Amino acid sequence: MRATHVPETGVITVREWPTPRATEPGTFVVRMTAASVCGSDLHAALHGTLHPMGPERAGYPGHEGVGVVAKSNSQKFPEGTAVLCVPPGEFGGAFAEYMLLDDDHAVALPLDLDSNDLTQMRRYMMAQQLGTCIYAFDLYWPTEVPARTAGTCVIMGAGSAGLFFLQDAKRRGFKHIIVSDKQPARLDIARTLGARTVLIPDEDLGAVVSELTGNKGADLVIEAVGSDELRTQAVGIVAHRGIVGWFGLYESFEPTLVPIFEVFRKCVRLQGSVAAQSEPGLKSFHEAVRRIHDGEVDVDYCLGPTHTLDQVAEVLRIAERGGEGQVKFTIVP
Repeated sequence: MRATHVPETGVITVREWPTPRATEPGTFVVRMTAASVCGSDLHAALHGTLHPMGPERAGYPGHEGVGVVAKSNSQKFPEGTAVLCVPPGEFGGAFAEYMLLDDDHAVALPLDLDSNDLTQMRRYMMAQQLGTCIYAFDLYWPTEVPARTAGTCVIMGAGSAGLFFLQDAKRRGFKHIIVSDKQPARLDIARTLGARTVLIPDEDLGAVVSELTGNKGADLVIEAVGSDELRTQAVGIVAHRGIVGWFGLYESFEPTLVPIFEVFRKCVRLQGSVAAQSEPGLKSFHEAVRRIHDGEVDVDYCLGPTHTLDQVAEVLRIAERGGEGQVKFTIVP
């Protein structure tokens, strides 16, 4: 089969690999219909967080995809089942013609789905990132603790994750939702979804937060870009006893500075989110599929143009530059 290969940071090629086989019980091979680019793919392939096993893995670093089971050694996922692929993010494998998965890393898509309809399949593909956002928001704003005042939520970044966080913030009853980004086209979408938008660097995010909250700061700030600079800024605009959710992946494996004095002074909670793919029963991904199926979340703004495997390197560079107006990029093997 053909799949991407990342032999070293900054080098993305496509080569022939052995087609995977489902030899172990509970495993199956998916014929990939589509895969999408995640911001963490940029860090892994281009910025220095290449996994040690990355050069040895076909389809790396792609980890968001949908397809149909082609060969199965699984009772749970027989041949012909349309599935959302949920591999451990650090291993990838979605930028390929075929992908090997097991019973713990896939979600069956609804039976009324036409798996030959690429548009429908691409909509459900968004359940991978939506699932990670649902999982993260439950960490940032848990429902089992005594009710907090859902006043102001700031979301840094209007990519697909940031826009999913925006829709979930509305669902959770936040009175004010502010979304910042450098791309006007993405902020246009955020406004249609109900956010107060801030164009960076033309507008001052801190000043907007102060004005909207009476200088109190935001109750919750979600950093959805993957920037050390923005993580620091998030601490500066969060309220006393507020919460900062770190969603965007770290830029490197090196230590970075955190404004500890301000964290202590404000009594801020810093909450990271990782490994949603290890959640027992993949509850958040099942919920994401349900929300898309029931029309409770808008994903169509993610359905931009499609690209081939041979264009993965080019697409990653476009995404690195801000997406040129696109929210999400689809790879069709």
